[in-house]
Amino acid sequence: MPEYLLGIDVGTTGTKAVLADPSGRVAATATHEYPLHTPRPGWAEQDPADWWRATVSAIRDVLSASGAKPEQVRGLGLSGQQHGSVFLDKDGKVLREALLWCDQRTAAQCDWIHDTVGFDKVIEETLNPVLTGFQAPKIVWLRDNEPQVYERLRMILLPKDYVRYRLTGEYATEVSDAAGTSLLNVAKRRWSEVMVTGLGLTTDMLPTVHESPVASAEICDTAARETGLRVALPVAGGGGDNACSAVGNGVIQEGIIQVSVGTSGTVFAPMLQPKVDPKLRVHTFCHAVPGQWHAMGVMQMAGGSLRWFRDELCAEEQAGAERQGLDPYDLITQMAAATPIGSEGLLFLPYLTGERTPHADPNARGVFMGLGLRHTKAHMARAIMEGVCYGMRDSLEIFREMDLPIEEVRNTGGGSRSPFWRQMQSDVFRTPLLAMEIDEGAAFGAALLGGVAGGLWPDVPAACAATVRTKDPSRPNRKVTAVYNKYYPTYRGLYRSLKRHFARVARIVERTA
Repeated sequence: MPEYLLGIDVGTTGTKAVLADPSGRVAATATHEYPLHTPRPGWAEQDPADWWRATVSAIRDVLSASGAKPEQVRGLGLSGQQHGSVFLDKDGKVLREALLWCDQRTAAQCDWIHDTVGFDKVIEETLNPVLTGFQAPKIVWLRDNEPQVYERLRMILLPKDYVRYRLTGEYATEVSDAAGTSLLNVAKRRWSEVMVTGLGLTTDMLPTVHESPVASAEICDTAARETGLRVALPVAGGGGDNACSAVGNGVIQEGIIQVSVGTSGTVFAPMLQPKVDPKLRVHTFCHAVPGQWHAMGVMQMAGGSLRWFRDELCAEEQAGAERQGLDPYDLITQMAAATPIGSEGLLFLPYLTGERTPHADPNARGVFMGLGLRHTKAHMARAIMEGVCYGMRDSLEIFREMDLPIEEVRNTGGGSRSPFWRQMQSDVFRTPLLAMEIDEGAAFGAALLGGVAGGLWPDVPAACAATVRTKDPSRPNRKVTAVYNKYYPTYRGLYRSLKRHFARVARIVERTA
């Protein structure tokens, strides 16, 4: 009787389930979407109940599609969007909608934490500055702005860990996701007493912390009835979406880099010892592999920028794609591919919801620069894709400054499925790129962690060796790279020129909202 491992990824646009066998063959996948709410400019929220409904549906779908029986599933792993805050009362009930990673309302709270704890002490404990997307300032925002809700607060969870709670009845997390809360001592891989007490919290308001491949809990009776899984199925600690994606792509040793273009964009470099960028432009977090850390650059809106373009400016292309039975992104990519390299001088800053790397500026916004009468939607499409690539290159250049080895780059996420965009990344990055034979993202990595927790493999490297394979290398075209090298300095200079204007406009919006 075949055995399976199950991975769940609680993403920003939907929850994905992947059921795979120990060879890495994917037996079934399912995704169920849900809305993102933006009640004010710069705010982003979701209802955790939507995550749970999508999880239940996705699990039932993969079990049904594969024909797998509950007893054939050896382990389950969880992944999810990082940094979000789920606030629960004493009975485990959700107090308000969750604040997400891309929510930018907490600039004042970040400053308060730095001032109260001390900026140097924050870096010493967490290896990162406190940023608006992280969990800790969201907790302080709740205290400052919704005191009646804060008074009832008894437990704070990350998105995937709320789903774990519904699956198991346990309050637990793991080091890779917890590293992005500004509450974990990242070097020691445990909650930081300095940060927790500095915010006026207690550790009993936080879940227990595990290593990612360790069995953190088991499926409870109620969840078994709802999902169709067996009672007592081991649930791995799991990981933040980027760490799980790295596991699923075998990015578990120094020198192998992961570039992911999903809604957000990340550049991920494993480290055997925690190393901090002196200018604090990239994050230093725990990896989902015990005894490893990673440096990570983050773009808030990578593929999300192209999705905005599709949704707001490409109604005609969407209708045409529906008539032809195509994905609208295929038509948009065809438009971009027919446009000259460099988009005839049109540049795009992909800062639609602020930016993290390298600027850490919640006020930054998207910009087209260089528009002329010759420019069409096709130019705009290519400029967006090129702008995302330039932004990802920013992180690679920082890794080079940090002396992190870059021996191989593996490409993942929705952007990796386009040969055109993969080649563009290779040309802009000045490095070869490898696609993944199994590119199911964080859910696949979570499944591998679930397999380790369920005893299919002794550790994460063994799981990756059994399942991960690369394909379709893209190599930079020297002539094309030379053109991008000429545009890249101008791209980098645009933010510096506009920084004070971004801040001024943000103040106007805040006063007139």
